[in-house]
Amino acid sequence: MMKSYWKVAVVVALCATVGGVLALKAPRGKPAVNATPEVAAANQPGVSPAAAAPKQLPRMVDVGADKCIPCKMMAPILEELKKDYAGRVDVEFVDVWKNPSAGTQYAIQMIPTQLFFDASGKELFRHVGFFGKEEILGKWVELGMLPAEAAGQPVAQPAGFTRLEPAAPDARPKETICYMCDGDINPKTRTVLKTDKGDVGFCSPHCYFITFTSMPENPPVVDNVFTIDWATGTMMSAGTAKFVFGIDEKHRPTVKAFADPAAATTEQQAAGGNVLEWAALQEKELATRCGFCDRAVYPEDACGVNVEGGLRTWGCCTMCALGVAARLQKDIEVAAKDALTGEAITLKTAGGRVGLLEPQTAVAWAGTKKDTEGKLVSTGCFKQAFFANEANLRKWVDVHPTATGRLIPIEQALVEKMKLTPQQISKACKIGECTPK
Repeated sequence: MMKSYWKVAVVVALCATVGGVLALKAPRGKPAVNATPEVAAANQPGVSPAAAAPKQLPRMVDVGADKCIPCKMMAPILEELKKDYAGRVDVEFVDVWKNPSAGTQYAIQMIPTQLFFDASGKELFRHVGFFGKEEILGKWVELGMLPAEAAGQPVAQPAGFTRLEPAAPDARPKETICYMCDGDINPKTRTVLKTDKGDVGFCSPHCYFITFTSMPENPPVVDNVFTIDWATGTMMSAGTAKFVFGIDEKHRPTVKAFADPAAATTEQQAAGGNVLEWAALQEKELATRCGFCDRAVYPEDACGVNVEGGLRTWGCCTMCALGVAARLQKDIEVAAKDALTGEAITLKTAGGRVGLLEPQTAVAWAGTKKDTEGKLVSTGCFKQAFFANEANLRKWVDVHPTATGRLIPIEQALVEKMKLTPQQISKACKIGECTPK
């Protein structure tokens, strides 16, 4: 059983009502508190702005609170970094409980949050939760804030395989790409959610239901869902359709929609399965959920997860499978497959770390991309994978030219999951609204 301090989580509500503007008047002859170096210099006789302006350094800001337990754990690390890297990286701590405006300034949702800036002040990266000293130093090196030798890390150590830009653009028409899985939409199983911003297309009702479970605060209603009649190819309301729920040769569920009940019965007699109405289909689709993010999942598509104590659950992707250990705070055994070859990969945790990994050469692909601001964000559950070795990963990347991400050790992937707070876990894989891409 993992130690209780892994369970600590702090959420800071950063809602501020601004009723007026408080002006701070600086004493005569002294620069204002928020004056730039150039303005401060201009207020000092005989000092030119160029001479007075200090050298701008890369900067890390830790936004937390002095009574938050993970923040207290960060405090000695921040002090060491501030002392050891003075003059090379500025390290700051901001107590958001004493200075609530900082929460708005830095767009903080949870504490502690570490923000990394280059010398020009551009944000390069942010991390939520406890962040160890070695991991911070590694991030400084990765972001170019500090040379590897200055951080005490081996200069010759090669970085893991990374591809953050697609090798080729995705030339498929947008209307043929599933909103959820990015797979090709089969015209015979196309499902559409109509929104006030346009139609959102899915490759099947299953991907719609995954999206449905990703929107717990604002789930769509069946009146806005439409699907294709398997027999005629015409669009119809999902609420009035009959669905033949069957199993294919790979033992994976299949769903075919029909407007005519007689046509559904004919298909059932020919191919097998059950004829269901929408409510019964939804019940089946939502019966199995990811043990980490609660998304609907077919076990045939998922990683099996055995939990300490006898619980059996699933991870909708490899990273979510690891997340089960963080959510339940128990050790787990994960049964995954190499995304290229299907080779079995087994992982057992011990105290929140990797206790057993077979094969030992197995690695993780962390699907990652740059957002419009240049920040690295996840590409979603369907873009995460395990591989038996790096060679298999590289082959897989070669045949998926639009895939972006990075190779990371599975141990690192697990450690990153174990640092998540309960609040972060509750928001994992959730979307606020469903809109056309």
